[in-house]
Amino acid sequence: MSNTHLIALDLDGTLLKDDKTISERTKQTIELAKAQGHIVCISTGRPYRASVQYYNELALTTPIVNFNGAFVHHPLDHSFGYFHTPLDVKTAKTIIETCEAFRVNNIMVEVIDDYYLRYYDEVFIENFTLGQNPVDYGNLLKILQDDPTSVLVHPKDEHVNDLRNLLDEAHAEVVDQRSWGAPWNIIEIIRAGMNKAIGLKRIADYYHIPKERIIAFGDEDNDLEMIEFAGTGVAMKNGISQLKSIANEITLSNEEDGIAIYLEEKLNLKTT
Repeated sequence: MSNTHLIALDLDGTLLKDDKTISERTKQTIELAKAQGHIVCISTGRPYRASVQYYNELALTTPIVNFNGAFVHHPLDHSFGYFHTPLDVKTAKTIIETCEAFRVNNIMVEVIDDYYLRYYDEVFIENFTLGQNPVDYGNLLKILQDDPTSVLVHPKDEHVNDLRNLLDEAHAEVVDQRSWGAPWNIIEIIRAGMNKAIGLKRIADYYHIPKERIIAFGDEDNDLEMIEFAGTGVAMKNGISQLKSIANEITLSNEEDGIAIYLEEKLNLKTT
């Protein structure tokens, strides 16, 4: 199909409503897009374990971008490849020491789909791991042995900016950091150079989709590179100002079927 588009969907604040569900209209529209031959994929900061339910709900058969590009794979086709680009464990431990000095609320270290917590916290577990228990928790400097895919930090609100600035000054050459998970003020730290655009390019190359036929939707600062990379970068109305300023277009919010309404018009899709 000569007009096949690759449609990349961020999850939180974009595809998902505030209650973390996908609206029926959006599901219908995505199904119509797939039926017309368009390719739909998820591109998220979440790990695979926390995004696979939406992958299955949309009946996707495509590769998926997790951890903001630090992990890209195809759940149903191993010939796509397995792209995991973790942090160096020594760097991760230095970052953990810095966070400990700030007495952060919690630290979560993720290795693909396993994770470790500084403090066992049922509310945190329910919100960020869908109830999956950590492999272990406690002194992460002793527990952590493998190169982690990402480090998630939940600082005290008054320390967010200071901690981000310090991490940037000390580790900018080897790590990238993003904020997401509002209202939690989560700082995610991954290996430098990793972003959603890198993962999306792998998928576009796999399907031989040119840049001008890539449509990407996002709302946060971890979507910046993806929105800039796509031929059509679409920011949600509820997105941050910086993202809106570089987006090609702005659609309605995640609570107003922004993705569905945009795709219905852009691709001439008709829902019942």
